[in-house]
Amino acid sequence: MLHVLYLVHDVSDPAVRRRITMLKAGGAQVTLAGFRRVATPVADIEGLRPIDLGATRDGRFAQRLTAVAKAAVSIGSKLGGTPRPDLIIARNLEMLALARRARSAFGATVPIVYECLDIHRLMLRGDVLGRALRAAERYLARDVKLLVTSSPAFIANYFKPFGQVAAPVELIENKYFESAAIPSVAHEAAPAPVAPPWRIGWFGALRCRRSLELLADFSRRANGRFEIVLRGRPALSEFPDFHEFVDAEPWLSFRGPYRNPEDMAAIYGDVHFSWAIDFFEEGQNSKWLLPNRLYEGCRFGAVPISMNNTETGRFLDRHDIGILLPQATSDALEAVLGKMENDRFSRLKARVLAHSPRTWSYDRGDCRALVEKLSRLTAMREPLATEALA
Repeated sequence: MLHVLYLVHDVSDPAVRRRITMLKAGGAQVTLAGFRRVATPVADIEGLRPIDLGATRDGRFAQRLTAVAKAAVSIGSKLGGTPRPDLIIARNLEMLALARRARSAFGATVPIVYECLDIHRLMLRGDVLGRALRAAERYLARDVKLLVTSSPAFIANYFKPFGQVAAPVELIENKYFESAAIPSVAHEAAPAPVAPPWRIGWFGALRCRRSLELLADFSRRANGRFEIVLRGRPALSEFPDFHEFVDAEPWLSFRGPYRNPEDMAAIYGDVHFSWAIDFFEEGQNSKWLLPNRLYEGCRFGAVPISMNNTETGRFLDRHDIGILLPQATSDALEAVLGKMENDRFSRLKARVLAHSPRTWSYDRGDCRALVEKLSRLTAMREPLATEALA
């Protein structure tokens, strides 16, 4: 059985749980270690007790660097009781630095996989800081065996042009996972709720103030014909007034966190449309990503809304589904949605549901294929360079 040491920047991130679920479903044994963005250590994730490397803060780059430096000194002792893994997966750049230190702690040639699912805006700066960070990434990734990323636009717009990683690339999209542990009825797309009001669901990592303000303005203009339902984890570092803002809006509601995959059918079955737009790092990461909510919403029949000049928009255009906005304005939303009627919505929903669930989902077969590919990397070991722990 393949033993994976999974090093993550935030063990409390729901996406970490999804990846662990996939690895375990594929037959791997997983040891989890990482930082956390919550006050107290996380006790359990999918039956694993994470090795806690300390707390970091969202959006506090300098604080995260300090935490990584401290963890680099102590990671040998933190992993002292852990059997030597066959493979290390490092999620994000800071964990790639720690992966090399962890490999030294085991005193063995353990292959490293670099998992990069977002391109931080600092990596794209043209100044000394941006160049230094890209140089650090190239250095740390010089001998990784595989790069895992989630959108072809990340490869085309960042990794290839900047020559960051020479390793082969594995594209693992942010698809929904069809867990056998979930009753089959919970994987079924429910009939849409009666409309009006039409409901737009914005679920997941809520970090885009522009989206929040745009949806609020549009819903006020619609005067009750459209409601906006928010669920997930708001990034209070980006809008500390999030809860006050939502409470002051008559047609917005925040309904808290949810479980993935357990709650997906229920929460998407309660809305008509899925907001798949993100301006958080406009023109860069937000333009290139293919977000979780895109796949999750389509899997359960919610009609996606996106911008037509983004990778998500191109994805929707290729599949002939969804609603594309030419501009991110309330007027544009009003033009494409304002006169929505049941017959038109039924056609839009039918186009989404006409696609195979495989378009939006991974199953156990995909998980096994992933673990088999990772297992083959363990035969590619090279002599370990001297990387003594401090």
